[in-house]
Amino acid sequence: METMICSVKQSAMAPVMSDLLRHKSPTPKLQLPSLPSISAKKCPSFLHMRKPLYLSSVEFTSFKWGRPQKLKFECEAYEADRSESIPIPDEEARSAAAQKLKIGIYFATWWALNVVFNIYNKKVLNAFPYPWLTSTLSLATGSLMMLISWATRIAEAPKTDLEFWKALAPVAVAHTIGHVAATVSMSKVAVSFTHIIKSGEPAFSVLVSRFLMGETFPVPVYLSLLPIIGGCALAAVTELNFNMTGFMGAMISNLAFVFRNIFSKRGMKGKAVGGMNYYACLSMLSLVILTPFALAVEGPQMWAAGWEKALSQIGPNFIWWVAAQSVFYHLYNQVSYMSLNEISPLTFSIGNTMKRISVIVSSIIIFHTPVQPVNALGAAIAILGTFLYSQAKQ
Repeated sequence: METMICSVKQSAMAPVMSDLLRHKSPTPKLQLPSLPSISAKKCPSFLHMRKPLYLSSVEFTSFKWGRPQKLKFECEAYEADRSESIPIPDEEARSAAAQKLKIGIYFATWWALNVVFNIYNKKVLNAFPYPWLTSTLSLATGSLMMLISWATRIAEAPKTDLEFWKALAPVAVAHTIGHVAATVSMSKVAVSFTHIIKSGEPAFSVLVSRFLMGETFPVPVYLSLLPIIGGCALAAVTELNFNMTGFMGAMISNLAFVFRNIFSKRGMKGKAVGGMNYYACLSMLSLVILTPFALAVEGPQMWAAGWEKALSQIGPNFIWWVAAQSVFYHLYNQVSYMSLNEISPLTFSIGNTMKRISVIVSSIIIFHTPVQPVNALGAAIAILGTFLYSQAKQ
């Protein structure tokens, strides 16, 4: 901080005494001398007049019963430090705008990574229809990435305890079920169909909150569920490649991810573990839960035969597809948890629904999925119902 200290001293004794003798007034008088003005010419070169100048005290002479008494106060002037200035509304507005921009970047990155993941995931499942191993590889890749990041100090390792892992356990169970169920669904039906059904997640959220957690909602919220459920049903009935396993997988995934989001938001409150590390720990625990089930359901013999067949049909590109879907799965979920750390579960649910629109459109274009007009109408109604739900929930 640049400072200037000046003492304003003025002897007012002689003029005031002559005035007292001339008038011979017994009444005590107090006369304050005028302070010299501080001009830019007299100021040192290091004083910037653009900064505010604070005066702390002044020196003056007083009279008591005809006798002058000089009261001395040092007059100090100093420049205000810009870093200690009082926040102004413009700064608060800029801070709010920066926060919105940050969330917007999170959402855009989240959606883009999710689109890429779904494309490569469907390519892998078309050539290698083993969703349990595919799900396991996704979690294993993400866990390995984070362990390397912590070991090389690219990211700071979280400080966890036994209570943290206990609170994370139900989240990991829900995440594992939702992840496997969604992968099973996409192995049986088109990506667009899976995500149309998964757009009904707000309906599951309301039902779970109402009947299991005792939370009530306004009537418009319940009414908004009608187009969501009706749109999903219309899209399912008119789906050309309808498969019950694929349909049930998407429904189970909806229910599991509702519990995951609720438990995650509770688990992240009051914890020193941020969104990125929270999901890393979640991936590791989910990997531990999923691995024995994947071995029991499919097994190494089926994986080896399927792997050789995929390599013979696709070639070395198949390995790139597997690596890409695993890496992008971790990245998009990591960004989504970073977003969840900044916003409410409702806003997260809305962003999740908007993400599905981009996935549905891109998958239809890339995989040339045949869509009937009635099927497209059902998807549009379901998405509109999700928008109405978000508005009614506010």
